[in-house]
Amino acid sequence: MPSSPIRADLVRSLAALLDESNLTEIEYDTGSLRIRVARQAAPVHHLAPAMAMSAAPVSQPGTLAHEDAASHPGAVTSPMVGVAYLSPEPGAAKFFEIGGSVAEGQTLMLIEAMKTFNPIKAPRGGRITRVLVADGQPVEFGEALVIIE
Repeated sequence: MPSSPIRADLVRSLAALLDESNLTEIEYDTGSLRIRVARQAAPVHHLAPAMAMSAAPVSQPGTLAHEDAASHPGAVTSPMVGVAYLSPEPGAAKFFEIGGSVAEGQTLMLIEAMKTFNPIKAPRGGRITRVLVADGQPVEFGEALVIIE
């Protein structure tokens, strides 16, 4: 089969892209060739301590369905698929504090897509009442990220 080494290289490239982007699944489809590469997501160990340090309420997974959160009038949703980052760089302070006020246009987080960091800005001013994503978590288009009330 002459195309086998090409497919193996493509699978290796897709697997490397999974590692680079922190995604858990990627699919390549040309119509005549379809390759899906997936892996189990590593557990996020730092999520629980970060949430425990917060004085304001934080949504736990399962407490607010994404469908419900996305329809909340104060929901800020993801405009793209990527990986959410709550601070400008590792170890830096977060863009906002839970329970704190944000101004319209203030950067709430970054979403990395294809090695480009895209700022997600507050569409209105208010107070952050819920954070629905963890730092470094993959997000989908339309997924609720935070609630501003």
